[in-house]
Amino acid sequence: MGRNITEVEFNFSKGQLYFASDFHLGAPNPERSLTREREIIRWLEEVSKDAAAIFLQGDIFDFWFEYKKVIPKGFVRFQAKVAELTDAGIPVIFFVGNHDLWMKDYFQQELGVSVYHDPIQFKHQGKKFVLGHGDGLGPGDHTYKLLKKVFKNPFLKWLFGWLHPNIGVGLAHYWSSKSRLKHSGEEIFLGEDEWLWQWCKQNHPILDADYYIFGHRHLPLELEVGASSKYINLGQWVSQYYYAQFNDNQLSLIQWKHKI
Repeated sequence: MGRNITEVEFNFSKGQLYFASDFHLGAPNPERSLTREREIIRWLEEVSKDAAAIFLQGDIFDFWFEYKKVIPKGFVRFQAKVAELTDAGIPVIFFVGNHDLWMKDYFQQELGVSVYHDPIQFKHQGKKFVLGHGDGLGPGDHTYKLLKKVFKNPFLKWLFGWLHPNIGVGLAHYWSSKSRLKHSGEEIFLGEDEWLWQWCKQNHPILDADYYIFGHRHLPLELEVGASSKYINLGQWVSQYYYAQFNDNQLSLIQWKHKI
């Protein structure tokens, strides 16, 4: 519930806040993923011109597992761009999603990002934000809630870590090939039954945030939670290319004019 969400203090410089999620790098195949990776880098270059911070809110990769000495092959251009941003003093904040929940400390140590495994809350310019990937929140998502307990089990993670990467990553890619993103097309808006929207409304009396920003549902949404509060879903970047921008005390959901 909302009372368990960690409050984080950020000291951002002047500029805009940017939010994006569900890049699913690696999906649906290496060729299309590489094209999209280059487009994401163009977006990062553009927003870095006035960014106070960039939030990447989960499922950045279609699969990610950090072995003790090995990381998944690929995504070098994206990682280099993130390192360039943090080297330039622009904070990049990662949230772990259900496709990349096995993230450890590589991104902190090598790329200088902050990584969060659970939702957080923070204040900026008089506004209160609640952020996360969104997986496992609300009354729905039952299948994933069960799978998350399995995937986060320390013993099972340890066992998986002993698999040779060729086997472990191969199994993960096979599992990912069955995902809803590849087989069900665009997600369907559930109306009042949208579980993340329900979660926001149920927890709003406790959290009293101005903005609740999540990914996971693959639907670009901007819905009222209270009289002056909104739930924002960031959609996905496989076909939609949406992001959110906080500027002049207002948050806007914007579609990137991609060139793909």
